[in-house]
Amino acid sequence: MVRLIGNIRAEDDYTHELGPEENFNESVYFNFFDPRERRGGFVRIGNRANEGYAEMTVIVWNPDGSAYFNYKKPEISHNDGWNAGGLNIEILTPAEHVRTVYEGKALFLEDPRAMADPGKAFRENPRPSIRIDLEHHAVGPLYGHVGDPDDGNDFARAHTEQHMRVAGSLTLGDDTPVPFAGWGVRDHSWGPRYWQSTPSYRWITGNFGDDLGMVITTTGDGIGRGLFQRGDEIQRIEKAAIHSSHEPNTNYHTALRADVTMEDGSEHVVEGRVMCYVPLRNRRSGSNTTVGEGMTEYTLDGERKGYGLSEFLDQVDGS
Repeated sequence: MVRLIGNIRAEDDYTHELGPEENFNESVYFNFFDPRERRGGFVRIGNRANEGYAEMTVIVWNPDGSAYFNYKKPEISHNDGWNAGGLNIEILTPAEHVRTVYEGKALFLEDPRAMADPGKAFRENPRPSIRIDLEHHAVGPLYGHVGDPDDGNDFARAHTEQHMRVAGSLTLGDDTPVPFAGWGVRDHSWGPRYWQSTPSYRWITGNFGDDLGMVITTTGDGIGRGLFQRGDEIQRIEKAAIHSSHEPNTNYHTALRADVTMEDGSEHVVEGRVMCYVPLRNRRSGSNTTVGEGMTEYTLDGERKGYGLSEFLDQVDGS
């Protein structure tokens, strides 16, 4: 039986009653990384039923630095599940076991930085068919919180996360399934949400095996908190500071270092090297949010190696 940490219930894994807010959004996100094949990615779908559409994103990074990418806003009219734009999320056992399947077209990007100009990228790159078929099994507790409806939080009022073992197959541009075996983190949030409601953040996730995972979240200044998942236990990070390096004249991060202090006063260092990078953006009402997504190789305390995602979000003036 998987532990539940926070004021959440196993049934919170399913969708919730659609709220009255125009921007009510219920989203699920799953990242996945195969250390042996050095391949990874994520799938995400957010239901914005009151606005009549879902946001669907798929990314698969390849060992040579190329990537498959797709983003859609398929029409929806309800919040009864996550199944739109070719992506289907099936909760097999709440808090324990989930299947994610995507079947459809995706851009093939030899250089994923081409997404800095999405219009051009969609015009000039091929769109082969791909299939993602993965099962995610919990290796640690489901942790999170359900917030107060009146707390004024317009980004992630209710939120859960969990470290997962991931297995299945990827079929990328041909008819040959590639076996996949690794780890990842999943994320579920519901409530009113605008991407523009937070000034900036740094979110890094990583898995080093069944017994060890991490999530660290900071402001754009790199100051924040996080946790380590060690088997069935969650160990809180009291203070975290992330320092990053970037490509010249861009906000594309290439490496990072996180200095963390635990609740018991012990200290650790996480170093990350971005293996593949995709620059994404979200526009609404003249505001431009940039989200840099990096498949990242991590080293904990100079010894243990793991893989995960580093996501840097910033607000940019102008449209």
